[in-house]
This record gives sequence, structure tokens and C-alpha cells, in this order.
Amino acid sequence: MATFTNGMRHFRYPRQLASPQWHHHQTWRLPAPLCIRAINTAARNDDATATSLVESVQIPYQGVTHARTVPATPSYFSREPQFNDLYIRISNLLTRYHHLPTVSPGEAPQVPWTKLEEMRAQMGEPIKAMHYQKVIRVAKRLNLIEPSLRPAEVKIALQEFARDINPFLNMPNPITIDRFGRAVGVGKRKASTARAFVVEGTGEVLVNGKPLSEAFGRVHDRESAVWALTATERLDKYNVWVLVEGGGTTGQAEAITLAVAKALVAHEPALKTALRKAGCITRDPRTVERKKHGHVKARKMPAWVKR
Repeated sequence: MATFTNGMRHFRYPRQLASPQWHHHQTWRLPAPLCIRAINTAARNDDATATSLVESVQIPYQGVTHARTVPATPSYFSREPQFNDLYIRISNLLTRYHHLPTVSPGEAPQVPWTKLEEMRAQMGEPIKAMHYQKVIRVAKRLNLIEPSLRPAEVKIALQEFARDINPFLNMPNPITIDRFGRAVGVGKRKASTARAFVVEGTGEVLVNGKPLSEAFGRVHDRESAVWALTATERLDKYNVWVLVEGGGTTGQAEAITLAVAKALVAHEPALKTALRKAGCITRDPRTVERKKHGHVKARKMPAWVKR
């Protein structure tokens, strides 16, 4: 039976012979045209016979089921969108014009910079002090560009950071002597603030109601507190009453130095040059670098880590 089956296999027609040797021509159909809803408006003239103008207006967003409003600025989702846009604009200006020649800070135009509280009130945003300092730093760098070569867009950008006042009329109030013969001076250093009442006397110094030796344990701090009187040789001619708060002993002592020097100038204006040479008139703007996480102090690392 198997031999008969194998013999009949040669008489079968192969599938290739049974199928036609040509390919059927396939007709490709173009996709159906998109259905676009249109509004036809016709303008007719009563005097003309049969003339019409047809305008097809395509209605957008057909078939859209979900939509949302796209913010006008990428800073929309941030905490301070307006302030971020302001920082981006002024940073781009500095990148574009940083190659222009600059002048020294003393020769640059004097600008009354907007304070942090005023900027918060104008923008209505809780601007951080750190971010405010970064923007003002960039604005001050743009202000150093040579005024004759300064582009117009830089001038417009700097106007956003200026207060509407005349900086030349902003003069400090002179310290006067009251009817008790006292002159009050205020001094600051780091986080310390001191108010010194200076009156002619025998050289007594009290700090928060305590003698100088009890208020400051270190000799260096005691000398620093009365350095304005020592440098001008007026240590035994004035009595000083000081109210000081905040910071540590070093900051408080240097704050007292500035406060006493200002009050001493009210009594004897001719001592201002000597006090300036002694370094008692100008405030020291330096601050202590903050401590970092994982450090012992600002930069000191621990010698070993307990595991």
C-alpha cells in the first residue's frame, strides 16, 4: 500500500501549476478625504446679477476631547514665577554683554537698589533673601558697564531694580548732643547691635550695666570695645554707657567700637580723621561663613566618623 501511494505522488499536480502564473492587479483606493466643517459666507450685491463670494473658514481643534491651558512662561509651576523670569532675563543680558568694557565701582553710576521687602511687595511673591542677593549681584555687574557703551536694553533692565528716589539726597542724619550732654551712636558687627551713650566724664565704661571687666572675659575684647577712646587718647575724658545684644563677645566688642566712635565724633568732629585711620568709623561688612551639614564648622571636617 505504501508503494502504491508513493507511485501516485508523481502524478499529482503541484500547487504552482494549479495556480495562475500571473498576479492579479490590485486596485489601491485613496483614503477618504478628511471631513472639515466649514462656514460659508456669501456677500451679495443687490445691483449685480448673481455674484457671490464664498470663503471657507476652517474650524480648528476638531475632534479634540481633552485640552488644557499652556502656561505663558516655563516658570509658571515654580515658587517665584515672576522673579524667576526676571532673573533669567538679566542673566541673559550679562551673558550677551559681559565682553563690554567696564569701570571701577567708584566710577559707576550710583543706583538706589530696590530692597528685598519692596521687591516682595511689587511682585507679590515670597522671594528668598539668597535669590534676591544673586539678582542684585548680576544687576551690579551690569551697572559696571561703561555708560557710553551701555545698550538700551541694559538701561531698561536696570530701571526695574532702582527705587524712585534721588540717591544724592539720601544723607545720614547727623548725631546731635541732647540736653543732658549725651551723644548716642549705633554700631553693628556680624549679628551684634550696640547703642553707646557718650558723655563727658572720668572714663567709666558700663556694658549692659556691668563693668567692662565683667562684660568681657578676654583682654582683646576689652581693648577692642574702647579702641576708639584709646586711639584718640580720650579714655579718661568720657563716660560710656552701652546697651548691646546679639552675637558673641567678639562681635559685640567690635559693635561697641563703631558705636562709641560715632558718638565721639558728635562731641569732637575734628577726631574723625584719626578715627578713620584707626579703623573705627567704617563698619566691617564681613560675616561668619555658615556651618555645613556633616562638617564640624564651616569647612572643618570631622577627624573620624563613628559607625
